[in-house]
Amino acid sequence: MKTIETKEQYLELIQSEEPVVLKFVADWCPDCKRMDFFIGSVLEQFDEFPFYEIDRDQFPEVAEEQQVMGIPSLLVFKNGEKIGHLHSANAKTPDEVTDYLKDYFEKVTN
Repeated sequence: MKTIETKEQYLELIQSEEPVVLKFVADWCPDCKRMDFFIGSVLEQFDEFPFYEIDRDQFPEVAEEQQVMGIPSLLVFKNGEKIGHLHSANAKTPDEVTDYLKDYFEKVTN
């Protein structure tokens, strides 16, 4: 998973015609660290789509604009529009994350 380094990079990525997933995280977040243990195996199932990580503390204006209240949160973008948002409370297990991603990718590829 690549890391978003600039706001310009973020703005360019979300404009993609293909779905893009952003994982909002922070260095101090224990749930983010817990997700890191299983996210690799989940992402292997969706390797045709790009995944990026963005630090909500480095980009607080982006987190606020996207209504990221808890972390980790997974947001799906396509053509500049947020089409999905998995809030931190529902992103605790590999199954929850897999089901969420499967649902959005089925919608955008059918």
